[in-house]
Amino acid sequence: AIGIMIVVAIVNPYLIIPGIFLFALTIIIRGIYIKSARDIKRLEGLTRSPVYSHVSTTLNGLASIRAYGAQQAFRDQFYTYQNDHSATWFVFLGASRTLGLLADWLCVAYLAAIAAVIMAYQHALMLTGQTQFGVRQSAELESQMTSVERIIEYTKLPQEAALDSDAQHRPPQDWPQTARISLDRMSLYYDNEKPVLKDITCEIRGGEKIGIVGRTGAGKSSIISALFRMAEPTGRILIDGVDTKSIGLHDLRREIAIIPQDPVVFSGSMRRNLDPFREYSDEDMWEALDEVQLRHVVNELPGRLDAELSEGGGNFSVGQRQLVCLARAILRRNKILVLDEATANVDHQTDALIQRTIRNNFSNCTVLTIAHRLNTIIDCDRVLVLDAGQLQEFNEPFKLLDQKGSFYDMCQKTGPDMYNHLYNLARDAHNLRLSTGTQL
Repeated sequence: AIGIMIVVAIVNPYLIIPGIFLFALTIIIRGIYIKSARDIKRLEGLTRSPVYSHVSTTLNGLASIRAYGAQQAFRDQFYTYQNDHSATWFVFLGASRTLGLLADWLCVAYLAAIAAVIMAYQHALMLTGQTQFGVRQSAELESQMTSVERIIEYTKLPQEAALDSDAQHRPPQDWPQTARISLDRMSLYYDNEKPVLKDITCEIRGGEKIGIVGRTGAGKSSIISALFRMAEPTGRILIDGVDTKSIGLHDLRREIAIIPQDPVVFSGSMRRNLDPFREYSDEDMWEALDEVQLRHVVNELPGRLDAELSEGGGNFSVGQRQLVCLARAILRRNKILVLDEATANVDHQTDALIQRTIRNNFSNCTVLTIAHRLNTIIDCDRVLVLDAGQLQEFNEPFKLLDQKGSFYDMCQKTGPDMYNHLYNLARDAHNLRLSTGTQL
């Protein structure tokens, strides 16, 4: 386009005057377009994401959707997301076409101004398409820069701490030995808001089985986040005297096993799910599967340990996926085990199997159990009761029931029959500790 205007100016220098006006008007129109197009493109990206997310969620939960007859609700929701995206996409296309139309009309006005000069006119005929193409492409470039903006936002997110410990603070090879956990005035904040955990101080002895209970939002899972340093706590968390903030994340997290409420099963072979870092033999894996009573299930799979599991473990039930996670924890032989409501979504038979397996295989380990079912933690060595992020009570279940505090109220709300059952379980566990000399 610039070359054409130069040719026109050589033929008749006076014709450069309307060219200057054409260039100036084009820049002004482009500036007006960019102001709106950038926000429209950003809005189009925001309305596109829910469409993809909804389709993915629907496909993953297709069996449940059909079981509950919720097809129409999900179909209507998809149409809502699709309409929102189509509307913003239409606005974006309309703005882009309007810019092209205005650029063409400006070129037509320029052609009319130089129509008296035939040679220049022949060259200027090409100006219409070239100008529109140039303006639209430069505007499109700026519109697509919204994608770059989103990437830059990720680069500005707060970074995690170092993955590996430096030589000065690297823990010993046999750390932790006793798995004693000390919380010293520990608090936790999310996004600089109000603290979700407030000034918690307590000590968990090595090998203790600790139940963590509290109402929804009390901060139970936040303790796990602080322990794994998913969010950096204030105060100190010591494991066998080592401050967790002084060591690398890899050194910390590889020593703690976790079984979450939603079991994580990778796409790939059973061997890769049990031993993703290829550190153990097949014999060790079969022993771990024996402990969770999955040997016969894996034996029936084509390829046995090399059998491929579908995405999210779709060819296993929820209980079986939970047992795979437990087998993974058994294989690693960590000194600290975290159960984050691990039995909330399984039947009572699988719940009993998980509890029995943990007692047999993690008897010398420190076990932290977050649970809504009070019967799963009633025989723990001690129970930590949270309320609104604060430590309310921390003692043996039987003693807490006698104190008639927060834990007593929680047990009372389960009903008279269940309360009596829980009381008897707590009393039996208390007496057993007294008789075996393990009273804390």
